[in-house]
Amino acid sequence: MMTNGTLRVGQQAPDFTATAVVDQEFKEISLSQYRGKYVVLFFYPLDFTFVCPTEITAFSDRYSEFSSKNTEVLGVSVDSQFSHLAWIQTDRKQGGLGDLAYPLVADLKKDIARAYNVLDEEAGIAVRGLFIIDDAGIVQHATINNLGVGRNVEETLRILQAFQHIQANPDQVCPANWTPGDRTMNPDPVGSKDFFAAI
Repeated sequence: MMTNGTLRVGQQAPDFTATAVVDQEFKEISLSQYRGKYVVLFFYPLDFTFVCPTEITAFSDRYSEFSSKNTEVLGVSVDSQFSHLAWIQTDRKQGGLGDLAYPLVADLKKDIARAYNVLDEEAGIAVRGLFIIDDAGIVQHATINNLGVGRNVEETLRILQAFQHIQANPDQVCPANWTPGDRTMNPDPVGSKDFFAAI
């Protein structure tokens, strides 16, 4: 059963300070230290599992694309920093992660997962929650997958860019399936007709 939280898009993201593995070292990090950047914060159930390494390494392999968009990626699970480090030091061909381009955060007390309402209290693990937090610390996007299905990094990049586009262009909104370079629309009865007339 999930915790009954009140976190919603449009609200301030809950801050946290925790130990993370960064470049195979233990470091204390806080969400608030990334203010001024976007953050993709994602939760996964446990280290040394099966779907999880495919997600974690996929985000790492595409990290430069997030970084080039003024965005940090943070992965979180209820494991300890020692478990994170051991998994990072395990080769990918053996189900490990290898070197990662972004921090893995330890949430052993489950406080972060609980704050983001992704903790399955009965199982004691987080489900696959993903949050895009803007440069002012506001949650702009949230998705939650059940355990058996991994997230799509390409879609995360698309949504990130859409929110960054409308932040830079507050008189525009992005229609379904929008990708960078596509037409946007004006969110009013008159301006929107230009968009609809062109499709």
